[in-house]
Formats: sequence, C-alpha cells, structure tokens
Amino acid sequence: MRLLIKNGTIVNSDVTLVSDVLVEEGKIIKIGNNIQPNSLSDKVIDATDCYVMPGGIDPHVHMHLPSPAGFSSDDFLSGSKAALQGGTTTLIDFVTPQKGQSLSDAIDQRKLEAAKSLTNTYFHVSPIEWRNSMEEEIETCFKNGFKSFKVYMAYKSSIGLNDDVLLKVMKAVGKAGGIITVHCELGDDIDELRDKLADEGSLSPEYHPLSRPAKFEAKAVKKAIELANKANCPIYIVHVSSEESLKYIKEAQANGQAVMAETCPQYLLLNDSKYLGNFEQTAPYVMSPPLRKKEDNNALWKAVADGTIVTIGTDHCPFTLNQKERGKHDFRSIPNGAGGVEHRIALLYTYGVLTGKISINKFVEITSTNAAKIFGLFPAKGIIEVGADADIIIWDKQKENIISALSHHSNCDINIYEGVKTVGTPKVVILNGLV
Repeated sequence: MRLLIKNGTIVNSDVTLVSDVLVEEGKIIKIGNNIQPNSLSDKVIDATDCYVMPGGIDPHVHMHLPSPAGFSSDDFLSGSKAALQGGTTTLIDFVTPQKGQSLSDAIDQRKLEAAKSLTNTYFHVSPIEWRNSMEEEIETCFKNGFKSFKVYMAYKSSIGLNDDVLLKVMKAVGKAGGIITVHCELGDDIDELRDKLADEGSLSPEYHPLSRPAKFEAKAVKKAIELANKANCPIYIVHVSSEESLKYIKEAQANGQAVMAETCPQYLLLNDSKYLGNFEQTAPYVMSPPLRKKEDNNALWKAVADGTIVTIGTDHCPFTLNQKERGKHDFRSIPNGAGGVEHRIALLYTYGVLTGKISINKFVEITSTNAAKIFGLFPAKGIIEVGADADIIIWDKQKENIISALSHHSNCDINIYEGVKTVGTPKVVILNGLV
C-alpha cells in the first residue's frame, strides 16, 4: 500500500515548502504539488496546517541499563513506545561490555536485548579497558558498521578510562575512521569530593550537584579535546551542561578541530533549584552531569542557536522512585538518570521554536538531521527527500499537552517535567513507511 501525505508544510534543516509526499515500500518516492492517489488502496493523510518533518533521532539513550538498583525502568519495548509517541523514530543506544568481554560479544548480547525495540535502533560501542586485541576489535566493529564509540572520563571504578587508555582508544578509533563520543567529567576529582562530603555527613540529594561542579566538566572537556587533537580523532561531547565547557568547545571549533557537542532538554530548561526540597522531590533530578544554573541554560540556548551545539539527545535513563530510594540516606547510591525520550521534540518546539530562540529549520537540524549526518545515517534518515527512508512526523502545531507521569508512555512513576506545558505534538508518526 502506498501512503500519500497531502497539503503539509515540509520542513528540512535547509528549506520549508508546502508539498505532497508519496511513500511506497518504506521510501519516499515523490514530492510535489497536487499528487493524486492512483488507486483506491492508497492511504491518504491530510496534513493541512501541519509540519511534515523527518522522524526524530535521539543520539543518546540508555534502555535496559544495569545498575545496583536494577535495570533502568525502560527496556527497549517501553522506551521505544515512548520515543514513537513523541515523534522519535530512531534511537542510538550503547553497547557496554563487561570487563574482559570482547566488543563483538557485547554487541551480539545487546542486539538480543534490543530485538523488541519498535524504532530503528543503532549503537555506540564503549571500550571500558585496554588490552592487546583492542585496536583489532575496534577495526572489526568498524567493518561491521559500528563507527561511533563511547568513552567515560567519570565512573572510574567501573567503566571510566584513565587518560593513557583514553588516548589509546582515541588513536585506534581515529585510525579506523570513526568518531569518539565522550562523557566529560573528572572522575577522580568527583570521587574525592563525594567522599569528602560523605565524611562531613552531607548525604542528601542537595549535595549531588555540589559533588560534580561545572569546573570538573569543563576541565574534562578541555582535556578530552586536547587528547582527541593528539590522536587525530573526531570527538563528540555528550550532554554538555555548563557555560564553562562551551568556551573550550568554541575555541576548538574555531581552530578547525572536529569537535561536536550535544546537550539535552534538561540542561536547557531545568536548573539546580530542583535539588532543594525533600528526598521525593529532589531525587528524580539526580543525574550526571547535574542540573546547573539559569545562566548555563541561557548560554546553552545561545550555543544551540549559533551552531556550537549541534544535536539534542536526552540521555534517557529513567529509574522509579523506589529505585532512587536506594540512596535515600546517601546520594552516592541514588541511581543516576531520568527519562525524556518522549518529550524531547515537544519541549524543543515549545521552548525553542515558539519562543523565537531557534528557527523551525534549526529545530529539525538539532532533533534529526545533524545526528543522521554525524552518525552515518544521512541521507537515508534526517531529511524529507526522494529516496530517503519514510520516517516522518506529521506535526500538529496547535495541540497543547501537560506532561505527567500519569499519562506518559515510559515505564516509570516519576517525570522530571511533571506539570510542564507543551504546545505541538505528533499527529501521525510514520516509521519505515508504516503509520
């Protein structure tokens, strides 16, 4: 069956036009005015007064993530349902091996876990150690289509890398032609500060942001950029949360280094006032990096508008309140993470486009096109054009919604955007040509 979208306003990162879109066998086969259905079997969707945009790509999610508090509350089925409800048709998750496990074995295991995902699903691969075979393993990943790799400068006791290993991984990835994505926080400094606060009896969630200050992120960003330059490896800095970090990113970009940056809706819209209150009020906001100041929110919006920040992920990793309560008496034991995959696009439309902070074309660029380009999915994804995959959102510009854990589709009983109003929602979501 063919699908014909009539009278919509197509929005790509570079152009906006009123046109019809014809879809067949999962692909866009024609764009033009007054396309007519040629059989009774064609399904026609009226997109009058709606935007027709490429399906969202969230380049940073953690479904079914293991933690001492159990797996994150969304598996690939519930998490992908939430993503589709919000207009995201492609997720990029992570492969994180156990110590001693080969990258290929870890990929095979993760593919099984993701088999029930309803969206398109891809992976970044995370080397968490160095061994003699690692360069060859990275080359094998690359040959098998896994070209982006994730490294952590925090969490040194489990998955974080020391600087010497980080440089080795960057050199191997750069040599293979891939890209490194980096969680930038100074892990050793954070561990020391967390333990100092604990020794002083400062154990409530209020101290979580104090234990991971912006300067620890910024210094890690600076170091990661320097190491990537030495390794001749493109670098993508995930979940940038602070104005201080932007300074180093801008400098590197101005010098022509391949440095890309991502932020998340929570770092644009929420601030550290969320850590003031009782445990039930504050624990949902324990994530790393933590929420920062309003000044950081404003600086990040400007960086999105001027192209310093090129993508918006969510770092979707929700835990229930019961799971968060594992750290009720010690913030260090609160599982870090929050949900957001369902709300990313509506939040950016409401508080970015409708407030004039970004254009509708920039909106498509940061929610879809740039991620597709950076991670090798373009032009099959990230654009409405003939030959592209038919991953399409038909966006109702008017419909209002109030975000709530009672109505969201994530398998979680808390929501960090509880009570937040959004304007605009997917009227129809099309994935690989299917509504």
